[in-house]
Amino acid sequence: MSIRLHAIGKHFGKTQALEPVDLDIAEGELVGLLGPSGSGKTTLLRIIAGLETADREPGGRILFGERDVTHLHVRDRRIGFVFQHYALFRHMTVFDNVAFGLTVMPRKQRPSSGEIRSRVHRLLEMVKLEHMAQRYPAQLSGGQQQRVSLARALALRPDVLLLDEPFGALDAKVRQELRRWLRHLHDELNFTSLFVTHDQEEALELSDRVVVMSDGRIEQIDTPDVLYRRPANRFVFEFLGDVNHLEGSVRNGVLTCGDARLAVDLADGPEELLLRPHEVELAEKPAAHAHMPVTVTAISPVGAEVRVELAADWLGEPWLATIRHADYERLALARGVRLYALPRHWHRFPAERDHQPSKTVATTS
Repeated sequence: MSIRLHAIGKHFGKTQALEPVDLDIAEGELVGLLGPSGSGKTTLLRIIAGLETADREPGGRILFGERDVTHLHVRDRRIGFVFQHYALFRHMTVFDNVAFGLTVMPRKQRPSSGEIRSRVHRLLEMVKLEHMAQRYPAQLSGGQQQRVSLARALALRPDVLLLDEPFGALDAKVRQELRRWLRHLHDELNFTSLFVTHDQEEALELSDRVVVMSDGRIEQIDTPDVLYRRPANRFVFEFLGDVNHLEGSVRNGVLTCGDARLAVDLADGPEELLLRPHEVELAEKPAAHAHMPVTVTAISPVGAEVRVELAADWLGEPWLATIRHADYERLALARGVRLYALPRHWHRFPAERDHQPSKTVATTS
């Protein structure tokens, strides 16, 4: 079931929580709504669900497929909703929680008791909890409770599945496991779903496309790869990961900032360049194009790469670099070691275009 929004906005009193937005989600697509607190992502999700009412903008519409649900009550929209804190009934077993939505349907629409039992058992098998059907929520882990919540949402065979920060209350390892599990389940059942998160890694790992929001507006909609490699503006670039800043003055093709010097193909004048940690190489000597002395202040060798925190001689805030384990061993890194940062790429976003679609400018050393 596709979802189409046209001119959907929301005010709370005099405060505009959501500027009128247009959004198309294809059938079977898994889309993440990503943004900081107050960006409007949860408001948008709740409007789609029917839990909030959109402003009556001219032409404002919400379509599920060809069905106009703009003014339908939440119970008539045929959506499944998964909350951050599970919202399970503590006095009911896992089986009864999953069956609840089916048992309270109007008599004419309600499946038979046999069909309800069959459907619930199939769902519990799907979420790997069939052996816990008679347990109560308090006897389950957080990850298991969230899977029960998801099974309950799917029991009604909704047209659309909506999830509000579904993994926000879980620890990091369980979150990662559930992300993989939900992606696998989504691919198997091919339902259309939209989820809210403020976790960049979660959005980029789980989504077919990501909608980045800030201050009640959509900044960019793209696949995770395009979003990360070709951000539309500075906000998207900075929100999607760690960023190093290099601010100085360019003269005769050289940007100078304190003791730092970097060759750049830019006109004379003040400039600010942005670099991802993986775009910074560390070396024992400066290079012809870059003289940027740094001191190692912290090292985290956990994971596929080594994360190195650096005190830059030319500014007060620390820099970050991510390097290979082989380079970590070759450089014999330790706190206090003096090195040179060598930018491989940099990005530039003119200030007056921060919230307009603009081209990321990058260069290679």
